Amino acid sequence: MGVRSRSLFPKRFFCIFYTIPKLAERYQQRATVIGSGPNGLAAAILLARTGCAVTVHEAAPGIGGGVRSEELTLPGFVHDAGSGVHPMAVCSPCFDLFPLAEYGLEWVYPAAPAAHPLNDGTAVLLDRSLETTAAGLGPDGDAWRRLFAPYVQAWPRLRYDILAPLRLPHDPVLMARFGLDAIRSAVGLAESEFRSPRAQALFGGLAAHSIMPLDAPLSAAIGLVMAITAHACGWPFPRGGAQRLSDALAGYLRSLGGEIRTESRVTALPETDIVMCDVTPRQLLAIAGGRFPAEFRRRLERYRYGPGVFKVDYALDAPVPWRASECARAGTLHLGGTLEEIAQWEGSFTGRPFVLAAQHTLFDPSRAPAGKHTLWAYCHVPNGSSADMTEAIEDQIERFAPGFRSRILERHTMGPAELERRNANLVGGDISGGAIDARQMFLRPTGMTYRTPLDGVYICSSSTPPGGGVHGMCGYHAVRNALVDLKPRWTSVPHE
Repeated sequence: MGVRSRSLFPKRFFCIFYTIPKLAERYQQRATVIGSGPNGLAAAILLARTGCAVTVHEAAPGIGGGVRSEELTLPGFVHDAGSGVHPMAVCSPCFDLFPLAEYGLEWVYPAAPAAHPLNDGTAVLLDRSLETTAAGLGPDGDAWRRLFAPYVQAWPRLRYDILAPLRLPHDPVLMARFGLDAIRSAVGLAESEFRSPRAQALFGGLAAHSIMPLDAPLSAAIGLVMAITAHACGWPFPRGGAQRLSDALAGYLRSLGGEIRTESRVTALPETDIVMCDVTPRQLLAIAGGRFPAEFRRRLERYRYGPGVFKVDYALDAPVPWRASECARAGTLHLGGTLEEIAQWEGSFTGRPFVLAAQHTLFDPSRAPAGKHTLWAYCHVPNGSSADMTEAIEDQIERFAPGFRSRILERHTMGPAELERRNANLVGGDISGGAIDARQMFLRPTGMTYRTPLDGVYICSSSTPPGGGVHGMCGYHAVRNALVDLKPRWTSVPHE
């Protein structure tokens, strides 16, 4: 008997220590995240931090969605294939939760966030300092200070309300004040608050980031946020390319046990405890098939997409020869001239295009061979437009930097069709996840925002509040909703 007991003990011991992990694995909550953009990766990280087993599926060969870098032109020239400047990322309450510096992310801060050159050869400088910016606006300096100082000072807490769905704000009084300014049109606010064409043009360029007609209600909102973030936290970008941000998010996720599968297209909703969809309504409809109720499908089908983008990346043999010396201090350039010119293009796509440009290599020489440079530029176009905007974009750059074309070594262009081919979420070249108006700014994509009628299935893309921008907050709020729904089983809910 003694021999038998000695022989059985190791087997029983092995059985117990083999079975317990298997049972734990069996009953561990499992999550699938569809899409590896910043919102999908943020959602995956937050779920993994609860102890959930997370798998991210990405259809493309590489991760990042719209936050990627590639050698688009010549060897050694690193271009951001999507987003190029990241003010919302550096001040994101979601990314604040993650130790991304430990995974290779380093922010580069240009000497000034942005410059807006004008026809007279000068430029309005959007400096990190509110006082310096105000000083450059002459008679409108006091008005600029009066408008933005309260918001800049309060930004550390205000950001939680602005980068969130409709809800009771943390600071109701300040948010009410912000709302009264934000609900206005950009043209209306600029013309009523500022007297000089310089200040009006500066605000018009900021508001044009909204990809809305500047005479539309709420078009002032994005202009306000862009100015506030410039003064409160700057407009930096990752050293070495936007891909470094995606890689840092992925590295942290993997450290938590998360898995990422590339070239893994999802064609049907996975059978896991929770599914986070970092996709827009069109892709969600294709994936869910007939599993959604008819009324919810109709709501998704009615979702409207906004204008598209035509993008050009340049390899240059020297820096852009700006007429205004202030432009050499700025990471971002707003090339549109007067408020009226910008409003004309953004409202009707006639006249000269408003061009957004970024000159990364002036501040991050690692992105190009020694002595060489890059320029990242795009303009807004009608959704699905097939027009080639290369010449019009270069004419606008030449307008403020004569001789620019002579410095081009190579260019790479992407219109709406190519952008959508590379990333199915960019429907018709729309980089905002859907048109922005009063309804689709707050109740996107449906009145259910992140939730769907299916238990455990959520939307976490830029088609949910707070919308476009590299901030991860759509993923953050989607996970908060999911964990509240699953509270009897999961108790670790991220908090603000």
